[in-house]
Amino acid sequence: MSEPILSLSGLVKTYNPGQPGEIRVLREVGLQVAPGEIVALVAPSGAGKSTLLHIAGLLDTPDAGSVRIAGQEMTGLSDRRRTAVRRSDVGFVYQFHHLLPEFSAEENIVLPQLANGVAPGDARTRARDLLTRVGIADRAGHRPAQLSGGEQQRVAFCRALANAPRLLLADEPTGNLDPETAEKVFSTLVDLVRSTGLAALIATHNLELAARMDRVLRLESGRLSAA
Repeated sequence: MSEPILSLSGLVKTYNPGQPGEIRVLREVGLQVAPGEIVALVAPSGAGKSTLLHIAGLLDTPDAGSVRIAGQEMTGLSDRRRTAVRRSDVGFVYQFHHLLPEFSAEENIVLPQLANGVAPGDARTRARDLLTRVGIADRAGHRPAQLSGGEQQRVAFCRALANAPRLLLADEPTGNLDPETAEKVFSTLVDLVRSTGLAALIATHNLELAARMDRVLRLESGRLSAA
């Protein structure tokens, strides 16, 4: 079996520790996601799924526990090194696309590559290839306001994959879309994960979509279990 791309173990996260309003968000949470695997994360609102994704993506740190990406221990890395790992190995997709409104679809995909040291010509080629793969190459020159919700989210997927990460983290990626568009966008996401072999952890409230992923994990009362 392939070594997991993402491995979390013993994660603990508490807000307001020792205070009357103490909230134990994560209690000894562990999970692994293998290359090419899509894992659904479901949870009630406020249960901590965004916190878990942020820790997995090195945007937050746990109070205790281990985060390993592609076999490398992330605990104790400097902020600079964590930023470098996020830029090269982790892609993020959120419920809202967060595209830069003054730039075209292609430019939104080029920019993270330039920040990662990719030559402009190569970055444009990569952007066009990704847009072709998600079926909206003809929209490359359009700004976000000129795109539909589904097209905007596909561009967001392409941006997340711009630097060929090993891990994709998505927080309600279809939550802002109507059911028909959500279905199309989800199918696009599955195709991208399968074809690139990256590992994907996707938080969603959509139980029908969750059931179509490889595994479903439920986070409740700070603990993770198979749904």
